[in-house]
Amino acid sequence: MLQLLNISKSYPMSHGQNDRVIFKDVNLTVQPGEKWGILGRNGAGKSTLIRIISGSDRPDSGQVLKNMSISWPLAFGGAFQGSLTGRDNAKLIARVYNVDIPKTIALVEDFAELGAYLDEPVKSYSSGMSSRLAFAISMAIEFDCFLIDEGMSVGDHRFHKKCDDELFGKRGDRAMIIVAHQTDIIRANCAHAAVLEAGTLTVYDQVDDAISAYEAL
Repeated sequence: MLQLLNISKSYPMSHGQNDRVIFKDVNLTVQPGEKWGILGRNGAGKSTLIRIISGSDRPDSGQVLKNMSISWPLAFGGAFQGSLTGRDNAKLIARVYNVDIPKTIALVEDFAELGAYLDEPVKSYSSGMSSRLAFAISMAIEFDCFLIDEGMSVGDHRFHKKCDDELFGKRGDRAMIIVAHQTDIIRANCAHAAVLEAGTLTVYDQVDDAISAYEAL
């Protein structure tokens, strides 16, 4: 289970302005296998919330309680060491998570479709190449809960379909939290939904109710 208990986050503003409150007293419980969609407009704080859940950012107050493994935001390559090759980054992450290195490399080679670029420094990658590498490594590690940012960019339509099959098909039994500002991905993949607006996360009993409330904003 994953629990967010009274999570609050703000960022300081320049020129003596008051801190910008991103959200305040957010509460959410995600059970194993549940698919949650969090809808919000651009700038509502969805990506910040995902980073806090993943552990890459910290709340100002409140607690994130986890007794299941949580992925980093899918297709997020911010943790890569730019001077290392894609292959060496994959090896490093495999060591950190204590998973089989040859198996991880084989999966990354096949899935990311980077060819010879896998042995080039990540700092030379385009954003799309970096996203492909990050997504492939994510699929090589078996998390209990996957964090998905709708804004992730992982290539053309064919590669998007490949990612959807790998994530929503083969790992359909895992918990997922999808943050989005468009409703299609939430309606297609989630059984639970909430709306993040004006610093407040409102949970709805039905996905369609959350979508209707979001579209009315």
